[in-house]
Amino acid sequence: MSDDVTAPAPPAPAEVIAGAAGPLPEGVTVPMPPVFDDIEDERRYRKEQLAAGFRLFGRFGFSEGVAGHITVRDPEHPDRFWVNPFGMAFSRIKASDLILVDHEGNLLHGSRPVNRAAFVIHAAVHQARPDALAAAHSHSLHGKAFSSLGVPLDPITQDACAFFEDHGLYSDYRGVVSDAEEGKRIAAALGAYKAVILQNHGLLTVGRSVAEAVWWFITMERSCQAQLLAMAAGTPRHIDRETALHTRGQLGGHFAGWFQAQPLYEQIADSDPDHVN
Repeated sequence: MSDDVTAPAPPAPAEVIAGAAGPLPEGVTVPMPPVFDDIEDERRYRKEQLAAGFRLFGRFGFSEGVAGHITVRDPEHPDRFWVNPFGMAFSRIKASDLILVDHEGNLLHGSRPVNRAAFVIHAAVHQARPDALAAAHSHSLHGKAFSSLGVPLDPITQDACAFFEDHGLYSDYRGVVSDAEEGKRIAAALGAYKAVILQNHGLLTVGRSVAEAVWWFITMERSCQAQLLAMAAGTPRHIDRETALHTRGQLGGHFAGWFQAQPLYEQIADSDPDHVN
């Protein structure tokens, strides 16, 4: 396929639903991202979504000691973000446990410290990407295994196509991230993409909602697992570029990311209702 094939624009929410479920009969509705008129209501919602995201990471086994973090920008102060307290288990985090830091690393709310790597990486990402409301990173098993190969994900499955020509590769691993300049280099490798593979480290994803960033991480981790399995079994066949771009247009947009996370968030709401406390 020639390189002049361009990616289609992400479809509108109605198009995503119609493409997956067909035309909706009269009176049939689907969930849509909420819209807020009150800052406090929106802040509460974002924090609850973040806490639920951590519960999901815990349930998927993405924890590794004290490593890993998800952040969400504060709705009132875009130069501040909410993040998990350093050293708290993902599976126990509540909305009230979250801490607030600014882009300089100052603790503005909460009584526990911030992970230095979380501040360095996420501050740089949020500064470089004003459109990124949330960012997610952890040392998930298959993500870090795949990252050691130093290659991008291939379009070998439908799900992997969400990341086709829409993820970067950061290949300059220098140990635990503690330097602000390295955070900027990671943000540069992310660029305008939805994700970046941190070589010898793991995965990082972003989204215009917490649910979107969390979903991209979950499905990217599983796409890494699928490619590792396929490579171990033989030589995977690639989806052609035109089809991969078309598929990315169907399931790789912002609304599609948010929507695909909703069944998981419903499970957390039922099984872990204390996350909102």
